[in-house]
Amino acid sequence: MNTKTTTADAAPQALTLRSWLGQAVLYALFALFIGTFSRWPLYKHLPPDVALIKLSLVHSGKPVGDCRQRSAEELAKMPPNMRVATSCPRERSAVIVEVDIDGERAVRTEAAPSGLSKDGSSAIYARLSVPAGERLIDVRMKDDVRSKGFDYRLERRVTLAPAQVLVIDFDPDSGAIKLQ
Repeated sequence: MNTKTTTADAAPQALTLRSWLGQAVLYALFALFIGTFSRWPLYKHLPPDVALIKLSLVHSGKPVGDCRQRSAEELAKMPPNMRVATSCPRERSAVIVEVDIDGERAVRTEAAPSGLSKDGSSAIYARLSVPAGERLIDVRMKDDVRSKGFDYRLERRVTLAPAQVLVIDFDPDSGAIKLQ
C-alpha cells in the first residue's frame, strides 16, 4: 500500500482549514460590531429631573341621539325582516379631553369615533415631559355631545420623581379617570 499523500489530497484540506478560519474571523467581527453598538452611543430616555405624563385612553362616546319608537305606518313601509319598533342612532359622540398641569393648559384634544358609521371607540394618546416635583393635575373628559360641560373630572396633586412615568387612563367599569 502506498501511504504517501499527494498534493492533490492536501489542497482540499488546506482549503477547508482556511474556510473555517475565515468564518471564525467574520463571526468575531460581527460579534464585536453587535457588542459595540449595544452599549454605545448611550441613550437616555429622559433628561435628568424630568418626569413623563402619558395620556392614553380608548373610550366609546355616548350615542349622539336618543332612541325613538317607530310608528305603525313607518313599520308597514319597511320590509318584514327590517321591522324593528325601536330606532337608535349608531353614531357615537367624539371624546374631548383637557389636561391642565399647575393651572396651565397642557393638552386639549378631540378624538372622533372610529368606524365607517362613526360607531367605534375614540383613541387618544399624548406624551408630556414635565419637571419632576409636586404637580397639580386636572383632567377633564367629555363623551356626550348632548351634555353641557365635561362629564368626568379628576383633580389631584401628585409628586413626580425624576424619570417617573404617570399614565392617565379612563376606567369604563367604574366610570372614572385614573392616574397610574
